[in-house]
Amino acid sequence: MLGAPMKAARVGGTFDSESKTAIAHTMNAMSADGSDFEILADREAVALLATVPVGRMVYSDRAMPSVVPVVFIFDGVDIVIRTGRRSRLATLAPGNIVAFEVDDISMASRSGWTVVVTGRVELVDDPAEVERLSALRLQTWLPSPTDCYLRLRPELIAGRRIPQPAAASA
Repeated sequence: MLGAPMKAARVGGTFDSESKTAIAHTMNAMSADGSDFEILADREAVALLATVPVGRMVYSDRAMPSVVPVVFIFDGVDIVIRTGRRSRLATLAPGNIVAFEVDDISMASRSGWTVVVTGRVELVDDPAEVERLSALRLQTWLPSPTDCYLRLRPELIAGRRIPQPAAASA
């Protein structure tokens, strides 16, 4: 959940409260990881998510990663996308853990940021909820019918800022 301590996997992919708290404290205390990227606080990462209209959803398709660009909106803390009911994303992602990535990178300044949200995707199938989401008028670029809403419930957020390189000395 947003604002909660970051979850960290131990060997074997399991989680426990002690590991989550220790890792979250360590990660939040660090200003940069080994690559000199600044690690962003959850609040800042969420704020940056809201500044771009398109993200990339990463899901599994026949045991291989598949990445698709999606237009999205926030609904509370959830990320909502609209797609076609028969799309691969709508048929393969619900019920599974996915990654969702947004970024803003400047090639000119060689700086920017990236945010990755990880969580479980749900197919929104309650008629009242579909009607409510339809009223939000989430636009899509797909030429085919987009009669399906997917909701990503964030469990992990990882944001990094790529600092602008220092000016080279002459």
